[in-house]
Amino acid sequence: MVFQDFDHLSERRRAERRQKAKKRIVIAAISSLAIAGVIAGTIIGIDHRNAAAASPEHPHDTNQVSHPQKAIEMICQSTDYKDTCKSTLVKAVKKDPSMSQPKDLLKLAVQSTQDEVQAAFDKAKSLKFDSPREKAAFKDCKVLIDDALTELRSSVAGVSDIKKLSQRTPDLNNWLSAVMSYRETCIDGFPEGKSKGDMNKTLQVAKELTSNSLAIIGEVSSFLSSLHDPGAARHLLEEPADDEGLPAWINNEERRILKGKPKAKPKPNVIIAKDGSGNFTTINAALAAMPKEYTGKYIIYIKAGTYNETVVVTTNMINVLMYGDGSQKTIITGNKNYVDGVSTYLTASFAALGEGFMAQAMGFRNTAGPDKHQAVAIRVQADRAILLNCRFEGYQDTLYAQTHRQFYRSCVIAGTVDFIFGDAAAIFQNCLIIVRKPLDNQQNIVTAQGRTDRHETTGIVIQNSRIVSDKELVPVKNVIPSYLGRPWKEFSRTIIMECSIDNFIHPDGFLPWMGDFALDTLYYAEYDNKGPGAKLDGRVHWAGYKRKFTRQDAMKFTVGPFLEQNDTWVQQSGVPVHYGLFQ
Repeated sequence: MVFQDFDHLSERRRAERRQKAKKRIVIAAISSLAIAGVIAGTIIGIDHRNAAAASPEHPHDTNQVSHPQKAIEMICQSTDYKDTCKSTLVKAVKKDPSMSQPKDLLKLAVQSTQDEVQAAFDKAKSLKFDSPREKAAFKDCKVLIDDALTELRSSVAGVSDIKKLSQRTPDLNNWLSAVMSYRETCIDGFPEGKSKGDMNKTLQVAKELTSNSLAIIGEVSSFLSSLHDPGAARHLLEEPADDEGLPAWINNEERRILKGKPKAKPKPNVIIAKDGSGNFTTINAALAAMPKEYTGKYIIYIKAGTYNETVVVTTNMINVLMYGDGSQKTIITGNKNYVDGVSTYLTASFAALGEGFMAQAMGFRNTAGPDKHQAVAIRVQADRAILLNCRFEGYQDTLYAQTHRQFYRSCVIAGTVDFIFGDAAAIFQNCLIIVRKPLDNQQNIVTAQGRTDRHETTGIVIQNSRIVSDKELVPVKNVIPSYLGRPWKEFSRTIIMECSIDNFIHPDGFLPWMGDFALDTLYYAEYDNKGPGAKLDGRVHWAGYKRKFTRQDAMKFTVGPFLEQNDTWVQQSGVPVHYGLFQ
């Protein structure tokens, strides 16, 4: 599959881009000062009102609202759970009256969320779990809640320095969105019944506080966006390319890697080979020997072979880069599945948790088959994860894009039911998506995005890719319907744009999850797609399906605005990436 990665731009255009980049740096600096000024201005305004209330003209005016209460009212205005927001902050301010300014309340909102998550989980330990599946679900919850607390600690630190708040907003949105996902994954692990209901109830306030924190941070983000130049958030959306279609910022060594020439393979820290010609014969052995402290990319070369082992790149394994000899030569496989008693969360043959994870030229499989239902080939929880020229094969739930920011380039994803799912902010660019033949009583759904709150900055974006049917599905494509997606959670968000879609996709395009669940609150859109399966005439008429989705709307879901924002982590990786729209 060949795609044109970048448009050719003249030297004049390059000069224009450089000039705009300088302008954006200035705007960003001004914005950082502006947000601090707005909060300071709010504080001054409140203080003036209080001073007036205490003046001789207004002695002991009981109608005047106290300084902390007024600030709390202001802070909670944008939240969905206002009563929870107010009561929590009032309690926190009473405990520490010095933390009563708006800038302090930002921190208290997130700190209260952290405290509530810990308290709720401590309370959950007193719940009684009888069945093996319930006990296994609670065991998963321990890990997930610990992950949530890690994100919340980072969030508390992120709001502590008001001068850097504008820089940290994307990270804060990312971390808090992950907290929402961890809570939901914890609850989803329980079978239907009392234990699931009890756990949901126990973690409800934690959900509300996390949502409120996201809303408050979102207000800050909206303010900053209003100050920026309309193109400021795009971050080199049309980065110049050379004659080979690669961006100018890629150096010679990276260029060789990406073009797959003989010298493309970077020097590895360790080599894994089943035949004993490397440092290790298994991937797990190599990961176990990884240094606890390492600066830079830790590079692991995995020679051709099928590695039948459950692999986890833990949260402590930062900046791991794995590469193989090809996505159909270096393969990690397994067959764990839900039917055999394993939670979906733990069925993954491979799980990437450590921040900055990269994989190139590798295959990931789950061979449990369609009869075993949920069976994940890869679960990606890592923030700033990049997967290039990889292949993911399974049936139901092939690729679990669980949390954080993820970028997939020129990958192959094959499956049947909900086979690209999760609650990450994930973009799939220049990928080949193959819909396979499911069980006779099933129907195919490409995506099942899991956003649970409208303030989350997550979603699945499939751009400039091909969505095709497997050869075994072709004879029965008119009998077994296939859809682009369905809403796994209430605020599910999926955008399919600039893709080629074959004629096996049902005219409705999308499928309800159950009844009218989420049909008004989801966010589904299609833009500039081609092929017989891309016709919009017969598409669903749900309130959440965006029939009027403009070019400007689509731009918000390209790599710069949706994934990088004030960072350039995809660009800096050296991976080929297209900024903006292709047409």
